[in-house]
Amino acid sequence: MTDSYRPTWAEIDTSAVTANVALLCRLVAPARLCAVVKADGYGHGSVAVSRAALAGGAAMLAVALVEEAVTLREAGIDAPVLLLTEAPPDGIGEFCAIGGTPTVYSEPGITLAAGAATRLGRQVGVHLKVDTGMHRVGADAAEVPALAAGVAGSGPLNLGGLWTHFAVADDLDDAFTATQIDRFDSAVEAVRAALGSPPVLHAANSAGAIAHPRARYDLVRCGIACYGYAPSVQVGRVLAGLVGPGEALRPALSLKARVHRVSRLAAGERTSYGRNYELAADALVATVPIGYADGLRRALGAAGGEVLIGGRRRRIAGTVTMDQLLVDCGADDVRAGDEVVLIGRQGGEEITADEWAERLGTIVYEVLCGIGPRVPRRVV
Repeated sequence: MTDSYRPTWAEIDTSAVTANVALLCRLVAPARLCAVVKADGYGHGSVAVSRAALAGGAAMLAVALVEEAVTLREAGIDAPVLLLTEAPPDGIGEFCAIGGTPTVYSEPGITLAAGAATRLGRQVGVHLKVDTGMHRVGADAAEVPALAAGVAGSGPLNLGGLWTHFAVADDLDDAFTATQIDRFDSAVEAVRAALGSPPVLHAANSAGAIAHPRARYDLVRCGIACYGYAPSVQVGRVLAGLVGPGEALRPALSLKARVHRVSRLAAGERTSYGRNYELAADALVATVPIGYADGLRRALGAAGGEVLIGGRRRRIAGTVTMDQLLVDCGADDVRAGDEVVLIGRQGGEEITADEWAERLGTIVYEVLCGIGPRVPRRVV
């Protein structure tokens, strides 16, 4: 989508992604790092952040959809790509053909992958996922040895890895992550006793990689941390204690626009749908061309959301609409064309995606992934 007309955009600092990945690689060594770039790189643009993550030392990429892997290959990215769920019957062939690493956790999934490998006439390495308590996808622990044997005995497949996913690794007060690690270790031992050691073991997401050293194994899968955010306040504190002075994760995305129109309104006037915001004094009110169709939540104004104009925080004046929002600029001199920062730095102030998440009662993942396709991404 062109960014020539509507003055609204997201800036993606790929050097921040590279630095974040490099920091994480140092932290988890000798384990290697798989950068999770699903959901269009958490809303940052999967191709740009994949290249940046590989430059920072990532050994592998991970996606949720076959289509996401195809996008990377079409952009010329030839790094190993792990599919985090079983591929659909009509997608497994293309995924294997582009050199992807399938995940399997069922007999039908193994059969489909073996068929695709047979048609290609070559061996395909798969990773077997174990459900240790997340209960989303994955094989029950009791089924793992038989499924691993099925992979090993299939002919065209080989067991390249064994993995699981954590449910509460970002909550350091919850002991369930240790339970999941114990269950995974038991599954690994069962496979090892029957077939020998799987080449690659992985369990840790960003929270696991940072706060649960026992979970690092051979590989960690980092998503949100690659983009500059800790998965929780607790995990952020752990990270701060592990890295050197001046080292920290750097948010890679800034969300910006320009003032479209400025109105001078009298005290007592009410703004936007529902007329829920009342001006306490005479004020300039700026119209900004970005709204909930672009990923801002409609309730952000009611939740006290702010933007930066002229290096100062300004209150969103009422309900965010589909394509626009209003900003109470008080008596300050604000003009059409002035830059508006919704996420990022301006002058000495900063608004983070974490701040949005806290105001809206959600998580930073949803904020970043929710920035819509109408917002052009500019790599800086």
